[in-house]
Amino acid sequence: MINKLDHLIVCVNDITEAEEKFTKLFGIKPAWRGEHIELGTTNCIFNFSNTYLELLSAREEGPGTDLVRSIIDDKGEGLAGLVLGVEDIHKAKQQIVDKGFDFGNISHGQGKDFDNDGVRKWNNLFLPRKFTRGLFSFLIEHTEGHLPDSSNFPDSSISKLDHVVINTNDPDGLIAIYEGIYGLRLALDQTVEKWGGRMLFFRVNKTTIEVIAKADKKAPEDKLWGMAWEVENLEKTHRRISKEGFEITDIKDGRKPNTLVATVKSDIYNIPTLLIQHLPS
Repeated sequence: MINKLDHLIVCVNDITEAEEKFTKLFGIKPAWRGEHIELGTTNCIFNFSNTYLELLSAREEGPGTDLVRSIIDDKGEGLAGLVLGVEDIHKAKQQIVDKGFDFGNISHGQGKDFDNDGVRKWNNLFLPRKFTRGLFSFLIEHTEGHLPDSSNFPDSSISKLDHVVINTNDPDGLIAIYEGIYGLRLALDQTVEKWGGRMLFFRVNKTTIEVIAKADKKAPEDKLWGMAWEVENLEKTHRRISKEGFEITDIKDGRKPNTLVATVKSDIYNIPTLLIQHLPS
């Protein structure tokens, strides 16, 4: 049913300040700077080879403004939403209904670009608490317009989302939803004795949803935690980011064979941020 991790949402108070910070981190300019008129929000989008990152901020009164403010009031600025892409949202909803779940209506969205008056349109299906378990998430089908192409990245820039990390206290319940209902491929389910939990990897559109699981007796809850970004040349990226004023650890071998990693220590809106280079095997 799900064919891609469409994008991630980061909620911020000052979108101009956030745009500047992420531009310096990523080494690329935003692909889109605009607004959702009917929602009362502004956004700034960085487009990568396999997904995009959306900065979202309250602008005027509206349901989107209320949502952004409530998320920031509750959790602070930072990684706030996981958006899953489908080719046919009506078919996707019917597949969910056929599995015994019936909820909500499909809604329609529109965004306008400040810089060139471009318009993008989409359909949304917001997911119920039973599925999201505290993590803001919805399905999206893009219907009109597109983001500028993202195929040309400088070798010192960030080009791709390697993985996003979710923390959960109910791994079996999460598997039942992400694999059983969403249809995502569970590529790894591994117990990590060192810290007494499980690690799950779901693969979709050349990225990974990594789940760190520590079961407890509380109500099921999933939380977005951090992101890992793939780079072509970690040495050049490390040098550029350092010159931009970010504090970053030394480059070292990653846990996965044939990888190099470095962690951005400067605060990125409360988002733990890892850089990774995959070496030829």
